Amino acid sequence: MELLPRGPAEFGSARYWDRFFRQRGRRPFEWYGAFPELCPVLRKYVRPRDKVLVVGCGNSELSEQMYDTGMCEDIVNIDISDAVIRQMQERSASKRPKMSYVLMDVLQMDFPDAHFQVVLDKGTLDAILTDDEEATLSKVDRMFAEVSRVLQVGGRYLCVSLAQAHVLKKAVEYFSQEGWVVRVHEVAGSGDKQQFVLPVFVYVMTKFRKIPGSAQQILEICPEEQDKPMRMESAERLVEAVRDRQHYALLCSQLSKTPCGEQLSLDLCEKVSGRPRYTLHVVDSPSVKPSRDNRFAIFIIPQGRETEWLFGTEDGRRQLATSAGFGRLVTVALHREQRYEGMASIQAELSGKVMELAPPGLPARQQVPFLSVGGDIGVRTVRHCDTSPLSGEYVVEDVKGDDACYFRRLVFLSNRNVVQSEARLLAPKKRRKDKRKAGPAEPPTAIDKSYLCCEHHKAMVAGLCLLGSPDPVPGSPIAVLVVGLGGGSLPLFIHDYFSQAHVAVVEIDPCMLEVATCWFGFSQGDRMQVHVADGLDYVAKLAAEAPARYDAVMFDVDSKDLTVGMSCPPPAFVEKPFLQKVKTILKPEGVFVLNLVCRDARLKESVLAVLREVFPLLYARRIDGEVNEILFCQPSPAGRRDPTELGARARVLEGALQQPGRPWDSSYVLADMLQAVTII
Repeated sequence: MELLPRGPAEFGSARYWDRFFRQRGRRPFEWYGAFPELCPVLRKYVRPRDKVLVVGCGNSELSEQMYDTGMCEDIVNIDISDAVIRQMQERSASKRPKMSYVLMDVLQMDFPDAHFQVVLDKGTLDAILTDDEEATLSKVDRMFAEVSRVLQVGGRYLCVSLAQAHVLKKAVEYFSQEGWVVRVHEVAGSGDKQQFVLPVFVYVMTKFRKIPGSAQQILEICPEEQDKPMRMESAERLVEAVRDRQHYALLCSQLSKTPCGEQLSLDLCEKVSGRPRYTLHVVDSPSVKPSRDNRFAIFIIPQGRETEWLFGTEDGRRQLATSAGFGRLVTVALHREQRYEGMASIQAELSGKVMELAPPGLPARQQVPFLSVGGDIGVRTVRHCDTSPLSGEYVVEDVKGDDACYFRRLVFLSNRNVVQSEARLLAPKKRRKDKRKAGPAEPPTAIDKSYLCCEHHKAMVAGLCLLGSPDPVPGSPIAVLVVGLGGGSLPLFIHDYFSQAHVAVVEIDPCMLEVATCWFGFSQGDRMQVHVADGLDYVAKLAAEAPARYDAVMFDVDSKDLTVGMSCPPPAFVEKPFLQKVKTILKPEGVFVLNLVCRDARLKESVLAVLREVFPLLYARRIDGEVNEILFCQPSPAGRRDPTELGARARVLEGALQQPGRPWDSSYVLADMLQAVTII
């Protein structure tokens, strides 16, 4: 039986609806939104003594159920279909004497002005506003004008809708400009999830007298899980908030039916502020054979560890899910701006929401385990936060890592999933036990300058083995230029372990010098000087005034432009004219060390091509599990050495660096860094 219209225009045709209801017979047609779902919202805005107008009533049972449950009895129903009006009159005449059905067009009603306290519309606006054509919008304007005319001041226009963007935008803009208060409710549990995926919304437009010259708009949204409305600053933001709820419903529907091939992510936000509180990633593992107990689990990432490879990358999360042995694993990252009481409170807060992300076939009332590292939520302490005119907002925080070690990190909030600088903290010296003052151990605060946290820094230091002397000796005088200070770990290590090294550091942001000094143990002296300047200008000046000055030049500088597929260095630092200036300030047997972080394959190849044009000898060292690639560039091909020879030189240098009484990180093996290089 053909019940669908030939085109959207037929939704406004009385002939179509007559044919529709004759073919359908007496079976009620609920397009969407059944009474049990709508009732909690309707009861907030419909009072028993209200006079209610239902526009486009069709043969829905909504009015009858409102009447029968005592919500309201003085109800007038109108529709443009004569067939359905006669059908509904027969159905209700003897049972509901105070309710009436009238053949009438909502675009031209016969009721007097201010006749109703409530106008209820279930799907009629959606049926009329099928497109953005001028004729359609004109119809909608006539409908809204009629609704406004028949409503009393203080009355409510309740519109049940699927909230397509153009429909919601039109309603919100029209009534807010008329000075009405606009509130959008998401209907809890709306629709049969197997038949209808999209949630149902109720627009509540409350009529107020328009105040001449007033531009104030009151726009609010009530998500299904909360009663308290959230204020929206604009119509665009309200439409966006509704669209977010729709996308979430589609996501949940997709996840409930089929495994996801790609990892999906979403933010769960705080109710009041709207700030992200949890970031979730849904990871499916096809290789895991499903059983009753391993279908689904939640993994809480300890605070401060969300940037680690295992938790912060797709490959890492995939490995985590496989090793955990669950078919679907939802990882949960905690945000530094939020406070968390502990694992139990997080579990209570998330239990209902994460079940919406359950895989297909999960038995009802299945217990879902919450997992973590060591069973706790980790430790994160924000030590300092500020805003730099150049780098934007940033934080310095201490986090607890593996084996109870603590680390201090610098994070730019413009790229909050990347640790800009990191240093390990020294464990406090043990004091004599005093039972009277027993209590929890205080976290460490002193910087361990012997430890390089970043693998790419370890590789960059190893690059000093390429310098031209027969045997690399840390006591030999060398001049090193480092562009990019960060927390200062790289120049500090070179300064402390190469006793005759003179290190010059160029940093464009004076705030970073303050951060490194106050929070990362950095200090200047006879052999360490910081120049607050643009690295491009500083190198250009040196090339003109002091050629062949440095044994090593190191670039570890990030790009502030996140739209480019290369986050380190900025593109200007790898242009040919500038690289030629870098070559000019290097000694003939020196080395230029570049930290390259580039996700764009074409861009990376073009950078390597330019480097090869300028530097005849080029080595590359990939950093395992990271995008970073360290490039060692030399101005002369005469110093070419194979990886085996480089490994031997690295072992000699490493032995010389390990002096009695000087701490050394046993996991740092220089030879490992250089034996894995490739000549490109």
